[in-house]
Amino acid sequence: MADDDSLASGYPVTPDGRYLVVRGRLWRRSDPHLPDHERARLVAELMSARRAKGVAIRAGDPAARAAARARVEAAKVALGERGPVWWTDGTPDLNRHMVANTSYSAWFTSTGNGDAG
Repeated sequence: MADDDSLASGYPVTPDGRYLVVRGRLWRRSDPHLPDHERARLVAELMSARRAKGVAIRAGDPAARAAARARVEAAKVALGERGPVWWTDGTPDLNRHMVANTSYSAWFTSTGNGDAG
């Protein structure tokens, strides 16, 4: 399930393709089963929502900021990066965990990307 190359956006990807490792922390990847057109639509919505959040922050508009944050969250859940996991083998979600504290620790250290902790 992992990408042909073991990096996505320059970050190591776990062997099972579920997470990126950024500064020693696991971040859940998007659901690889999403059709390309749906993924593109959701990524466009995520970027639009992030821009709207920035505009709201600069404008000092807490209501618009809250609405934009809700859009960001909804897009991330739809992409599979948050909310219920997209895999079905019962493995728990380790999103935002430090890789050193997970079963991926030995793998990460073996990649030569530095200390897992």
